Amino acid sequence: MPGAKVILEVDELNKHYGRYHALRGLTFKIEGEARSIGLLGPNGAGKSTLLKVLLGLLPFEGSAQVLGLDVKRAPFSVRAQIGYMPERDCHLPGMNAVELCAYGGELAGLPRPESLERAHAVLEFVGLADKRYQTVDGYSTGMKQKVKLAQALVHDPRLVLLDEPTNGLDPQGRDEMLELVKSLPKRSGCSVILSSHLLPDVEKVCDQAVLLHQGEVLYSGEIDRLQREGQQDLYEVRVKSDEDKLATALRARHCVVEKDGALLAVKLPDGDTGIIFDAAAQEGLQVRHLQPRKVTLESAFLRVVGEKS
Repeated sequence: MPGAKVILEVDELNKHYGRYHALRGLTFKIEGEARSIGLLGPNGAGKSTLLKVLLGLLPFEGSAQVLGLDVKRAPFSVRAQIGYMPERDCHLPGMNAVELCAYGGELAGLPRPESLERAHAVLEFVGLADKRYQTVDGYSTGMKQKVKLAQALVHDPRLVLLDEPTNGLDPQGRDEMLELVKSLPKRSGCSVILSSHLLPDVEKVCDQAVLLHQGEVLYSGEIDRLQREGQQDLYEVRVKSDEDKLATALRARHCVVEKDGALLAVKLPDGDTGIIFDAAAQEGLQVRHLQPRKVTLESAFLRVVGEKS
């Protein structure tokens, strides 16, 4: 991507907690305009540690640049350009939502009048306008998550880091949060890094992913490419009846077959779909449905982890 803006670049980044090696030689680059990037991995993979390193909150070995700024040399300049929604609650006791967001804006360098104006705007955006003068202490879990997002956006950052933003939310609250996150690049022109162990959340929102496992980067790039790599020669098949008979016939032809109700997931040995029709004809079966099977992000992640193990 010649000439593209570099959002994030790390090289041989290591982080130790005593003898524990939390981040192991991370090297990757993220480029583009207003991207949505998923930072994926199970709990303990190093996601939160990486976010804190990028914010200049933790010492580390190696190099890290955010929006062209060196994290080690200019941590305050980096933080002025970033919005951060931490995993845990971050409100100050006794403050209402307007006061909390305005205070966050002032910490980022905005004058008090502009901070207050921006606070009202971001609370309107996240759906808390009618609750903005209530103390955050009494908010529900969903409201606390929304006010955390609001304070991350109050200073109009160029990059927003979201650490497990759907934690503790019910299905409706989760969908609402993901819709807000998904709208950010187009609405404000910022890029988003969404850190989550919930891969379906990332699949709904992001177009690029960084996969972390045991402190190492297993993949960095487009989500579509990751999924395509996992679906080569994989098809889903449905017949009018007797899918078990077709599965047996396909296995005899060296296909890998998994059954999901009446649907068969078939891995072809050489990509020739003619094998499916030949097997069905021999067994007297009628193929009703045949198309390439889309691999979920979760399946692709497990495949990459398996390849590296």
